[in-house]
Amino acid sequence: MSLTGLTPEILRDGLTDPAVLAAVMEFLANHEPDLVKAADALDVTPETLIAVHRKLSA
Repeated sequence: MSLTGLTPEILRDGLTDPAVLAAVMEFLANHEPDLVKAADALDVTPETLIAVHRKLSA
């Protein structure tokens, strides 16, 4: 998180902001280990998260 400049508070406050969600998904799409961990935590496939990333980035 330190690389992004975001804090947990900013992320929580931005959960309804498409730009924040797109930034989080962009990060995950470019960092496979974190993508896999997030997918496991959410009980979805990494491909599902990539699809969400594409939709938010469109």
